[in-house]
Amino acid sequence: MSASTFAPLSIVEVQRRVDAELDRLAPVLDPLAALFADAGHELALVGGPVRDAMLGRAVNDLDFTTSALPDETERLLKTWSKATWDMGRDFGTIGARAPMKVSGGDQLDVEITTYRSEAYDPDSRKPVVEYGDNLAGDLGRRDFTVNAMAVRLAGPGGVARQVEDPYGGVIDLAHGVLRTPGAPEMSFSDDPLRMMRAARFAAQLGFTVDPAVVSAMTDMAGRIGIISAERVRDELVKLICAPSPRLGLTLLVETGIAAIVLPELPALKLESDEHHRHKDVFEHSLTVLEQAIDLEPRLAAAGVSEGPDFVSRFAALMHDVGKPRTRRFVEGGVVTFHHHDVVGAKIARKRMKELRFSNDEIDAVCQLIELHLRFHGYGTGEWTDSAVRRYVRDAGDQLERLHILTRADCTTRNRKKAERLARTYDALEERIGRLAEEEELGAMRPALNGDQIMALLGLKPGREVGEAYKFLLELRMDEGVLSEDDAAARLRTWWSARD
Repeated sequence: MSASTFAPLSIVEVQRRVDAELDRLAPVLDPLAALFADAGHELALVGGPVRDAMLGRAVNDLDFTTSALPDETERLLKTWSKATWDMGRDFGTIGARAPMKVSGGDQLDVEITTYRSEAYDPDSRKPVVEYGDNLAGDLGRRDFTVNAMAVRLAGPGGVARQVEDPYGGVIDLAHGVLRTPGAPEMSFSDDPLRMMRAARFAAQLGFTVDPAVVSAMTDMAGRIGIISAERVRDELVKLICAPSPRLGLTLLVETGIAAIVLPELPALKLESDEHHRHKDVFEHSLTVLEQAIDLEPRLAAAGVSEGPDFVSRFAALMHDVGKPRTRRFVEGGVVTFHHHDVVGAKIARKRMKELRFSNDEIDAVCQLIELHLRFHGYGTGEWTDSAVRRYVRDAGDQLERLHILTRADCTTRNRKKAERLARTYDALEERIGRLAEEEELGAMRPALNGDQIMALLGLKPGREVGEAYKFLLELRMDEGVLSEDDAAARLRTWWSARD
């Protein structure tokens, strides 16, 4: 792994941040701690919330661990909150909505899990949950040392705030390093998904990954195959939506895990010819992804999405996955990738279906991949208004994302060429804006609807109505907005000329 850009923290600064965040969360933490202490149980804030507090990040959801069994936890929570849930009961987890707010006006959700130890059967996708009897044992089964820290809130001595860090998580956090509490081989054997979590946390936190962890991931990459597609998908989404996905994706490729969960990525490491002049489409795709991330504020400004946008990012990452299958060598050592846009969309659709993505996500990503080369037919602005209308029509509700992908796909080091492409796309967007203002381009509907077509031609619902609608839509593409009278006249002429 390349060196992290994470800024090291001092232990004093870590403690200051923890104290400040615990003070902010006190309206929730203190009464909850008292509730469990009075019932004779231990309670500790654990994992991600402790890590994020040490990083100076606001904690939005609270994870706790306790000596109480799930039934007792549920009984206590019902005396504290009117909103509780037990979807995680099989894993020892009971949840509740905190009845009070903390500083900033946030009303937080809490999840409380009984001390536990769990392991995967070598041939099973599901963990076998066993309850533990102490906090240290619970922390020892967690994925990484930076997540194996706790703040003990309630115990035999009553209510207190005591940091528990048996595996050196504070030091690793201060230095920005990901290590496992015990031997990484044991940790990954218990839950192979932790190998993907290592990549995800590298991307989220900007941490480096300990060489022993990388070595274990490489040796045990095949174990990821027992994990369900849904769990792999969820980790992949979190990684892609992290601040620095390049770090995590590179780790997945280098360790061989990507070859199992997303084999299209390592396949992008192409060589341009038999003489091994290197052309790494994988590196290009990572750069396109990073440039798409830089352009994400456009999506918020357009009201498309707020924050990290998975569809836009994944389309950027996968836009060239059709290149390996379409690569051809022609005379003079030139390499071509004809129709890699169409082939790539099919490949991405198959992979996303296997990973159990929703149909809407699959359709959006594949539409963007299939259209990502369309702009390059624009030249220096030779498209007719009809061609611009079709560009907008084909992009549909993915137009703003297509703008981002097309711009991000320019990774040339030739500054003049990059500036020329940017100016040309600026001009296309200006034309789209002008036509949108003049013609209500976003609607892109014919002047007559289905009912009007049936009344005009004396038709009943069926295939012929669809054909007439398609004729009017093509007329709209070619000529812009027509009045209802003009559209009706053109439709009658077309209808009478049919065989």
